[in-house]
Amino acid sequence: MFLGVDGGGTKTAFALLTGDGRLLATALAPSSYYLGQSIDLVEDVLRSGIGAVCGHADVPPEQISHAFVALPGYGEVSSDVETLDAIPGRVLGHQRYGCDNDMVAAWAGSLGAVDGVNVIAGTGSMTYGEHDGRGLRVGGWGELFDDEGSAYWIAIRGLGAFAKMSDGRLPAGPLRERMATHLQLATDLDLVDVVVNRWRGDRARVAALAHVITAAAADGDDACARILREAGRALADLVTATVARLGYAPGDVVPVSWSGGVFTSEEVRAAFREHLLDTPVDLRDPLLPPVLGAALYAARLAGRPLSPEAVDGLQAYATTVLQGGSHE
Repeated sequence: MFLGVDGGGTKTAFALLTGDGRLLATALAPSSYYLGQSIDLVEDVLRSGIGAVCGHADVPPEQISHAFVALPGYGEVSSDVETLDAIPGRVLGHQRYGCDNDMVAAWAGSLGAVDGVNVIAGTGSMTYGEHDGRGLRVGGWGELFDDEGSAYWIAIRGLGAFAKMSDGRLPAGPLRERMATHLQLATDLDLVDVVVNRWRGDRARVAALAHVITAAAADGDDACARILREAGRALADLVTATVARLGYAPGDVVPVSWSGGVFTSEEVRAAFREHLLDTPVDLRDPLLPPVLGAALYAARLAGRPLSPEAVDGLQAYATTVLQGGSHE
């Protein structure tokens, strides 16, 4: 029996799988994003969620063959890694587990835990890939100077386009009315009050405005469509860099999938695919949500990976299983 834990910025998901791919139980707990808070938060969340999922399945944690705990922010403060690595052992009562960043769960879910690359485009952006036993992260340096193609990146450029439309530096398009209505602006310049003064530039609230840019593009806004196409190309560049660094042999075709809300945009997906036309990749729709990916990765760490047939069978749960939140 394998436990997958998918940490997120809004909630943390837990799933127990059997070795033949049956889903025994799921549970949800609060966010496990500890940066800016106490690292003790992680242990509290794991105790709550593991207790719940084991209670639902009526099995004690000691009977879990292997677990994989995917945590947001893991590895981004090197001095915290040893502390984070020790926490699941205290909760589970054994050492049969692994810990890593939540990008690994997203990769394992999207590709069914087989070698290849997953690009994540949510609030932030990054890729994670594995090949021949080696894992690699590219991107994800944060919104101040990276995260190209992410929801935050799209939103910032959309806000800039709104300002230029208001000034007459760009022709006014559907974005101007959509943004003003969405934010209930009395005047265009109230945008500064909302985003800077009230929100204080909050990353998640700004990133959520990407939906407004996507909707305006669908209404025919040329500036917003350009932003989305640029996002797709930027995300494709992350994939290209990852493939190059993973050491695939010439002629190898690399499985590539994606996760995150940015990919709901048709403009982004089309530009992403177009920019990868000359790259030897096999673009695949995501198979499973990250929490099931985490459980698959637990089985892989145990040396008992699920069969392709069992992985295919898990797709029956893909749209109903409880999921963690705010993947980056």
